[in-house]
Parts: sequence; C-alpha cells; structure tokens
Amino acid sequence: MQGLTVLIADDHQLVRDAVAHYLDAESGARVSVAESLAEALAAMRAAGGFDLVLLDVAMPGMAGLVSVEQAVAANPRGAVVLFSGSVRRGFVTDAVARGARGFIPKSLPARALVHALRLVAEGRVYLPVSFMAGETGDLPEPLRHLTPQEGRVLRRLCEGKTNKEIAREMDLSEVTIKTHMRTLCAKLGAKNRTHAAMIATPHLAN
Repeated sequence: MQGLTVLIADDHQLVRDAVAHYLDAESGARVSVAESLAEALAAMRAAGGFDLVLLDVAMPGMAGLVSVEQAVAANPRGAVVLFSGSVRRGFVTDAVARGARGFIPKSLPARALVHALRLVAEGRVYLPVSFMAGETGDLPEPLRHLTPQEGRVLRRLCEGKTNKEIAREMDLSEVTIKTHMRTLCAKLGAKNRTHAAMIATPHLAN
C-alpha cells in the first residue's frame, strides 16, 4: 500500500485517528480524514479522488444507499468501502451493486484491515467471510474437502487472526490450532499459513 491515498470518513475521532496512525505507520499510505459526508465529498473533489475511501455508514450526512452512491460518484478513480461497527447484510449487498467495493467492520484486527485494503486496492471486493457466509455455512466447492472445524479455522485465518486469537475464539488450545494449520496447508497445497490464506481468500471473500 506504499504511496496509496486513503480517506477515512468517520465521525468518531478515536477510530479515525487510530486507523490513520496505523495505516501511516505500517503501510506507508497517505491518509486524509473527514468527519461527515459533506466533508468527505468535498475532500474527494478537492483531491481528485482517493485510491481508497473508508465510508462510515452512520456519520453525519449519511442517508443510506443514496449517500453511498454519492460517494462512489465523487471518487470514480478509486474504491469506496463501507466502514461500520454494524450494518445489515442486505444493505451491504445493495451498496456493492451500486459500486461500493465491500464492507470492512470496525472490529477487524489491524493486520486484517491492511490485508482487506490491499485486496480492494487490487480491484477486488472485500466482504468478511463470517459476515457473508456464516462461520458454519457451507464452504465453496474448491474447499468442500475441509471438515467443518477446519473451515471455521480457515475463515478466521483469512480474517488475519493469529493462532492464539483463533484458539481463544474457538475455545481450543493453540496446539490444536497449529495442528489444524498443518492439515489445512496440506489439503490446500500451501507452503505456510499465509499461503493458505492467499489460496482460500478468493473463494471466501467474493
């Protein structure tokens, strides 16, 4: 993400500042901020657009899908991604149909945020796998040979979580998660956990 321009449009200063600081320090992105839809639209027009715009769906001035369409229209050379703590699945689906490039929850770990933004910068749509499919839902065809437990581990891996975080969420030991990782790598033909996530993400996040 070195050199990419990012606009964080969010009315919560703590969130805005934390994400801006992390992206600047860890990815080399050039970050701007806005705290309302009007301010965000003005910033996009003044800058000639941004590579990536994180759009809070509940900040001042936002009026549902029509506001998403306004943001997409104001940023034609880049991507607009919904950024929220909670949003209905149907709203996300409709927003993507209108040109948004996905949904990034504010609860996403910092590492996973950078990963998600990289995917969007590459021209893809990002949707959290647990949000769109449900962590126990059927896996896509290329991953059907995994067990349900392996599928749950894989979904969390693709969200950028560490073995320790996955173990805590699933109430398993870290040793068990490491065993699952070795099995996943073998079944997916991956060299390591990062490679496994790269192989699986296109099937889970689109």
